[in-house]
Amino acid sequence: MKFQSFAKTTFILIAALTAFAGVAEAASKAKIDVRTDEALAEFKSEISGANAVLAKAVGVLVFPRITKGGFGIGGEYGEGALRVGDRSVAYYSNAAASAGLQIGLQRRRQMLVFLDQTALDKFRASDGWEIGVDASVTVITVGAGGSIDTKQLNQPIVAFVFDSKGLMYNLSLEGTKISRIHED
Repeated sequence: MKFQSFAKTTFILIAALTAFAGVAEAASKAKIDVRTDEALAEFKSEISGANAVLAKAVGVLVFPRITKGGFGIGGEYGEGALRVGDRSVAYYSNAAASAGLQIGLQRRRQMLVFLDQTALDKFRASDGWEIGVDASVTVITVGAGGSIDTKQLNQPIVAFVFDSKGLMYNLSLEGTKISRIHED
């Protein structure tokens, strides 16, 4: 019985380490742009109200693939593009570490939608930005076929989490550090 528990724990830790093994070097701008286009297309086609949200946005930071893993101690990493209009203007990484009650491995897409120009300007001027410290972000989790009520979007920055794959107990964006990796 103890061996099975040890084996499961070891498997989860190896899977988490494997998921984060490739994060030392940022992906190319072209690769991030392709993934960003795919994530935006999926968001628009599968989430009712997505086009209305994007029409209100002054900027959208899209992380097409964030991988999160943990067993007590956890971490996550992803890379994405900031779109203003239909153009990528900068590229960012999203990283967080955490400790506490958590277990599992998950991949998800995440978008930060800037609905206020001042909030976007403050974000772009920062040299590293932490959710919960530098700005308050309202988080909305939506599944395929879900919908967004745009009347509830009354915050300057709204985060959408969608297309989750895997299982992770613990979803929080607090403490997530966003740093610039490429400038367009």
